This record gives sequence, structure tokens and C-alpha cells, in this order.
Amino acid sequence: MKQPILALTLIIVSIFGIFILNSAYVVDETQQVVLTQFGEPVGGPVRKPGLHWKTPFMQEVHYYDNRILEWDGYPSEVPTWDKKFIWVDVTGRWRIQDPLRFLQTMQTETNAQSRLDDIMDGVTRNYITRHKSVEIVRSTNRILEVKDQADDISAESAYEPIEIGRDKITRGILEAARAVVKDYGIELIDLRIKRINFIHSVQVKVFERMISERKRAAERLRSEGQGVRAEIVGQKEKELKRITSEAYRKVQKIKGEADAEATKIYGDAYAKDPEFYAFTSSIEKYPDALRNARVVLATDSDFFKYLKKAE
Repeated sequence: MKQPILALTLIIVSIFGIFILNSAYVVDETQQVVLTQFGEPVGGPVRKPGLHWKTPFMQEVHYYDNRILEWDGYPSEVPTWDKKFIWVDVTGRWRIQDPLRFLQTMQTETNAQSRLDDIMDGVTRNYITRHKSVEIVRSTNRILEVKDQADDISAESAYEPIEIGRDKITRGILEAARAVVKDYGIELIDLRIKRINFIHSVQVKVFERMISERKRAAERLRSEGQGVRAEIVGQKEKELKRITSEAYRKVQKIKGEADAEATKIYGDAYAKDPEFYAFTSSIEKYPDALRNARVVLATDSDFFKYLKKAE
């Protein structure tokens, strides 16, 4: 008698446990939930984290991420308004804003990523084909406003002014894509052009033009450098001549003053004892006059005056 009661109790407890387990669900901080009953949504989205309850066996729980999600497109070849083909790589950030609408339209995040690929590619292609390639590359005309940089490049066509720029084009793509993805319960938070590159045939021409422009700029810089060098050399030679002339003038002035001082000293010495100076001068000249030479002089010559006195 006790065994059937125990078995019945276990069955009841098991059924109750199954009902409890099937009626409870947990929402994480990073999740949001939509409940469906026989495929139809029931109530609004559940975003509050914690333990929640549902009708067991009748309602199904659909979990969606509540965080900002990443989207990366595939590089695609797009023609610009000026008939140049470029590779464009776009990236964006999005989140599920309306999980109920998202469930009805996309159902899964994988489907949403695939749908975003189509939408972003179409909107990006539509915007880029309406603008020149230079508008996609640059955002401002700052490089043209800096005179030194503009003068350094001899080809003005390489830096033609822009009217819109990359930032505004990117914002335009973002706003257009937002309007489309809103119908799918998706909020497009941001969009950026990650990379732009020319196709190979255009790259070759662009690189050739860049090389040509760099060569012209280098020749211009060399020419300006030669002019500056010639000016510096001329200034150096002029300064050298001025310094040499000034030094020569000072040397001659010092020598003149020294000669005048020496002459004054000699004059003062001569004035003190002319006879002594005549004597010493003659004595100094005797060795030079008589060394390795034969001199014939009259006996009454003044040259022998001091020798006669010595006798």
C-alpha cells in the first residue's frame, strides 16, 4: 500500500518540478528577452535582469544581446563620380533597439548581420557614386590653407579643393542607413569608412603622378637650395674680404705706429750722443765690408776715421 503512494508522490513531485523548471527563466545583464506563445509575441520585451516566470510549455523564450554589436563589411569595388574605381571597406556599430520587431523581421543576429551587409553596401555605393574620389579621401581643405605645404607641391590639381568631404559623406551614409534598419528594430549607432584604396590600374597612375610631383618638388627644392647656397657663399666671400681688408688696415696701422715709435726712439738716441752712434754704426759695418771682399779706399776716407784714432 505504501509503495503505490510513494510512487505517486514521486510522480507528482517530478511533474511539479518540470512545471517549475519550464515556467522559470533567467535574464542576464547583457540580454533582453521576448516571449512568444504559439509563435505570437506575448507582452513587451523583458530587459530587467533576474528570475522571471512564463506559462510552461506554451510560451517560448527568445534571448537577444542587449550590448552594442560590431558589424564589419566586406571590401567592395565602387565607381566614383569622376569614373575612378576604388575599394571601400566600411565598419559600424549597432544594437537591437526593439527586440519584438527584431524577432518579427530578423529572428536571429546572424540574419541581421547578413541583412546589414546588403543595406550598408547599397547605401555606401549609392553615396560614393555621387561624389568625386577626392571627396571620399579628404575631409577638409586644411592642406590648401597652409601656404608652405601648398607651395611645396607644384601640381595644384593633386590637391583640388573639396566641397563636402569624407566626414559629411560618412554622416550621410549613416543617416540613410539608420532610416532603413530602423524598420528591423535595429539602431545603427555609428558607421565609419575603415579603408579606401584604388584598384590596381588606378593605383599605377596615381603612384606615377605622385612620383612625378615629388620629383618636380625635389627639383624645385634643389633649385632653391642652390640659390640659397650661392647667396651664402657670396656673403661669406664678401665677409672674408671685409675681414681681410680690415685686418690688413689694422696691421699697416700698427706697423706704421711701431715704425714711428722706433724712429722716434732712434732719433732720441741719436740726439743724446751723435758721435757715439756714428762710432757704433761704423764698427758694425766693418765686418760686413771686410769679410770675403777686397776694398780699395783712400787713406783719408771717413771709413777709416775710427781706425786711425785707434792707432
